[in-house]
Amino acid sequence: MIKVKTINNISPACRSVLDPKRYELGEDLADPEVIFVRATSLLDYDFGKNLLCVARAGIGVNTIPIDALAEKGVVVFNTPGGNANGVKELFLMALGMACRDILGAIQWVLNFDTSERDVSVVMEKVKNGFAGPEYMGKKIGVIGMGNVGRRVSNICQHLGMDVYGYDPYLSVDAAWAISNKVVRVDRLEDLRDCDFLTLHVPLNDETRNMVNAEFLSKMKDGVRIINYARQQVVNEEDIRAALNTGKVARFVTDFPTNTLIGTKNVVMTPHLGGTTWESEENCAVMAAREARDYIENGNITNSVNFGRAVMAPSRLSRLCVFHRNIPSMIAKITGAVSGAGINIENMVNATLKGSRISYTMLELGEEPDEALIAAVRAISDVVRVRVIHAK
Repeated sequence: MIKVKTINNISPACRSVLDPKRYELGEDLADPEVIFVRATSLLDYDFGKNLLCVARAGIGVNTIPIDALAEKGVVVFNTPGGNANGVKELFLMALGMACRDILGAIQWVLNFDTSERDVSVVMEKVKNGFAGPEYMGKKIGVIGMGNVGRRVSNICQHLGMDVYGYDPYLSVDAAWAISNKVVRVDRLEDLRDCDFLTLHVPLNDETRNMVNAEFLSKMKDGVRIINYARQQVVNEEDIRAALNTGKVARFVTDFPTNTLIGTKNVVMTPHLGGTTWESEENCAVMAAREARDYIENGNITNSVNFGRAVMAPSRLSRLCVFHRNIPSMIAKITGAVSGAGINIENMVNATLKGSRISYTMLELGEEPDEALIAAVRAISDVVRVRVIHAK
């Protein structure tokens, strides 16, 4: 049985993907081969020696030690696009919150004392205090044009907004999914005339504290900012200072912190972006499929620490080797297989740009014996070897 440890409340929909005769799922399993996780931090987690992969039911992996796991030959998956529609729909709420003081208006109604006055009379006197601009005809800058960003761009365009998109890593496939009315810009400074900015980028060294005092100084006075990316993309002290001066009119974020709670013109939700029934199910099913394909076929898709390596299902054995990304490694591995008199029917090698660890999968004409497996493991700079036996 393959042990699959679930951390957080992973949608039970994942069980529809995993054969219960082969996979055991539970929260208290020791030394699992697979871990399913949502947003819980694994940065200090004690990973067992049998762990083969971690599947993140969501997109952000800043809470997972992806480089350290790569060094152990552990694949980390995420589920791009699985909750994109849920985040897009919540963005619509955020856009309204960024314009008018809807939260304050709701709170006013909840706190209204009906014992002395008629709310229908009093509300006409106070409602202007909750007013704000319309977003139709306004300019919005979308920073990050991935699965969420491109959906947001298209819906803003349909709402009558002038949309400007910034993403230096925009893929061709992503570009095809974006309305041709969305204006692509090459520099963040090109968004300086936007009335709204919305953030949809991953957290990494380039995006950490992206929205800071210098960035904000180049933006339009009274800009309204929505952060549905990650908390650390925005520098908290700098955004508070900008709110105090009026440089930023309102800040809507899905990442509340003690620092921001109580700050005027900040609206916060408790990380609800992908929290819909459908999104949670989509991500759980996607994560389970990725893990199953790797466990059963050696295939890697949507990994954040290894490149894409996919072969069509077959009945042949597969030798899966994690090794240092240095010259002659593939020659050494294939040489060991050839030396054992076994033919290589198919092979794929995958390495992420800049990664120190590569993944090579070989489909063999014969079942490898223990001597061959030991020989490959003994090769200097081989990190991990696993065998998927002939079906």
